[in-house]
Amino acid sequence: MLDSIPWIGVICATFATMLVGAGWYGGWAQSWMKAAGITEEQVNAGASPVLYIIAVIAHFVMAVVLSGVITHISPQGGIADGMFNGLLVWTGFSAVPLVVTHRFQMRPWSLTLLDAGHYLVVLLVQGAVLGWFMAA
Repeated sequence: MLDSIPWIGVICATFATMLVGAGWYGGWAQSWMKAAGITEEQVNAGASPVLYIIAVIAHFVMAVVLSGVITHISPQGGIADGMFNGLLVWTGFSAVPLVVTHRFQMRPWSLTLLDAGHYLVVLLVQGAVLGWFMAA
């Protein structure tokens, strides 16, 4: 299986994910902080390069796993197939756990929608990038 992974595509998908996160949470910063119940001071005090290292590693793993899913469901690759697989993975393994976890944590729906929306875009972008590399 590891030989079927487009490693350059995984790296590109990981980089794209970080750009999506910066744009998403940069654009929705005030709404996200309000929904999460945190202040800008808390965000700034907790800002650490370690958080971004963890995010890069986690999103790299996500891209590797999504690559495996695409390989098994749509072995021919392609942008549309990659995005479809990203949507499938998001629905079952991102949106559902966020909805359940946030309900038990009594978090507002606005936080669920912001976080789930972020990962929808992330998995669609990763799927598009990986699908493109796999079709090439």
